[in-house]
Amino acid sequence: MADQTWEITQTRYCDHIQLEVNLEAQRVYPADFLPDLSIRVTGHRCSHGMECNLFEQHACIWSGTQPAHDPFQQ
Repeated sequence: MADQTWEITQTRYCDHIQLEVNLEAQRVYPADFLPDLSIRVTGHRCSHGMECNLFEQHACIWSGTQPAHDPFQQ
């Protein structure tokens, strides 16, 4: 069976909540009997996304409230 884990990809300072946040990716690792398959990324999230959703204004793509805005994109 495949393993799914949330792994930290970056740590950044978020101006919206004034804290350091971890940007995470959900990665699916293939089962042992299918070693030729590559790792798949199936989702992204912010470690403080729930707190951002409590504010009245939309935050960003990482919290899931504004898909067109990525404040960490360089």
